[in-house]
Amino acid sequence: MLNRAVLTGRLTRDVDLRYTQSGTAVGSFSLAVDRQFTNQQGEREADFINCVIWRKSAENFANFVHKGSLVGIDGRIQTRNYENAQGQRVYVTEVVVENFALLEPRSARNNSNGQQNGAPQQNNGNANPFDNNSNPGNGGSSNNNAGSKPTNNNGGNNGNSGNSNPNDPFANSGDSIDISDDDLPF
Repeated sequence: MLNRAVLTGRLTRDVDLRYTQSGTAVGSFSLAVDRQFTNQQGEREADFINCVIWRKSAENFANFVHKGSLVGIDGRIQTRNYENAQGQRVYVTEVVVENFALLEPRSARNNSNGQQNGAPQQNNGNANPFDNNSNPGNGGSSNNNAGSKPTNNNGGNNGNSGNSNPNDPFANSGDSIDISDDDLPF
């Protein structure tokens, strides 16, 4: 038998981290997962999927994510039922998380929590190595033109400023890329 669920979505709220009587950590959260198609109004709808995560993984997950974080989870679907205070039988279907991945860089997670001390945070850890504008060794500015007008890059802005670097193998040069069927892995 196979019971596998793989989801990518955003948290709809912070993780509700609790502990059982025996001291085992358990976290519950809801994940908003966009559907692949749009409705008649052209809007993309989402499914809100309840998830539960256990033990040390629950503590780590709760420490590193917050409402709106983009995460990937891998787990299994579980159903359970209980009787509520009104005597009605309640059925619950949820994903029990076995593995998770944080799908946003640390800077995006930190910046969404607000600016600390009123100063903007800067992280060059994910800068493009082929982009001269983000070279931390020269303070974020580049001058490869030897005697021509220097460029002002304001601290390594990785936006498309029209500068092209001949060392960048992925630069949009307008040339077509020829790939034979033998080069494809499938």
